[in-house]
Amino acid sequence: MKANVWAGRNRLEIEDVPDPRILNARDAIVRVTSTAICGSDLHLVDGYIPTVKKGDVLGHEFMGEVVEVGPGVRNLRAGDRVVVPFPIACGACFACEAELYSLCENSNPNAGMAEKLMGHSPAGIFGYSHMLGGFPGGQAEYARVPFADVGPIKIEDDLPDEKVLFLSDIFPTGFMGAEMCDIKPGQTIAIWGAGPVGQFAAASAFLLGADRVIVIDRFPYRLRRVQRTGAEVLNYEEVNVLDALRDMTGGRGPDACIDAVGMEAHHPTPAMYAYDRTKQAARLETERPYVLREAIMACRNGGVVSVIGVYGGFVDKFPMGTVMNRSLTIRTGQCHVQRYMEPLLDRIRAGEIDPSFVISHRMPLSEAPRGFELFKNKQDECNKVVLTP
Repeated sequence: MKANVWAGRNRLEIEDVPDPRILNARDAIVRVTSTAICGSDLHLVDGYIPTVKKGDVLGHEFMGEVVEVGPGVRNLRAGDRVVVPFPIACGACFACEAELYSLCENSNPNAGMAEKLMGHSPAGIFGYSHMLGGFPGGQAEYARVPFADVGPIKIEDDLPDEKVLFLSDIFPTGFMGAEMCDIKPGQTIAIWGAGPVGQFAAASAFLLGADRVIVIDRFPYRLRRVQRTGAEVLNYEEVNVLDALRDMTGGRGPDACIDAVGMEAHHPTPAMYAYDRTKQAARLETERPYVLREAIMACRNGGVVSVIGVYGGFVDKFPMGTVMNRSLTIRTGQCHVQRYMEPLLDRIRAGEIDPSFVISHRMPLSEAPRGFELFKNKQDECNKVVLTP
């Protein structure tokens, strides 16, 4: 089959790779009908996530048609249309029983690799390094789905792919980021990052009762998109974000702050950018945590900092004194997607939200490397790319 594979840092290629096959009783094989490029894929392409190997199939946002199931899968059959969540979860371990599906204790066969970096291993993830299982991803014509009796959600009506595809990752991720803020009526939420996840976090914050949402970014086309959710916007290249947020909140600061950027953040101050960029290049830290620092400094006393941007290792100059002395709560995690798929599908069916609003580009799988270039370099106002095999 054809698949988009990692061929080296900043190199992607469409290659012929072996067709997936049933390996375990609870596997399913899915013919991919739609897949997408995610911002966290860029961390792989840029070489910041360890244990990615040449020839690895990328992609963790995909859906399609079941073509084969193992004997242990009784809730799916050939012909079913499904959306596949990006974390792989067994459904029976301590974490899964607590609905912490991205922390499944049984789905990462390479848990020992992750433990060396993180202390304990999270779940396996499609197309996201051998440290997280080495599972081939969904930017391909077919995909093997382990624990298929737990993960995929059936789409039994005529909702088009584009309305439900993002249940695989970015819609639940944005929603969880807002949910972790414990939003109460009348509150103000600030979100760093106006990409697709930030856009879903803004829309979700309003769904959960926020009075105001303020989104920070530097790309005018992304800020225009997020304004469609009702959010106010700040361009951090034009204003001092901390001063602006204090002015907009009567000096108090936002009630909660969401980091929807993660490890490759940009900063307008040359000295700060050079400091972290140099340390990152020398592998003295693995991320550029400007956004995380700024969100912590901006949040009101006693507020919540919700971190859904992807981080892979270690950060420098973390303002722990601010967190402790100002009674801040930090909540974070890879999204426990399986927990959110049904309730968010219900919101889509009810017309509360149409997730396809984030899509800017559609192209065949064969053009995935070009799609990555557009997405990474913010060309042609690229916001979200959907690929069709």
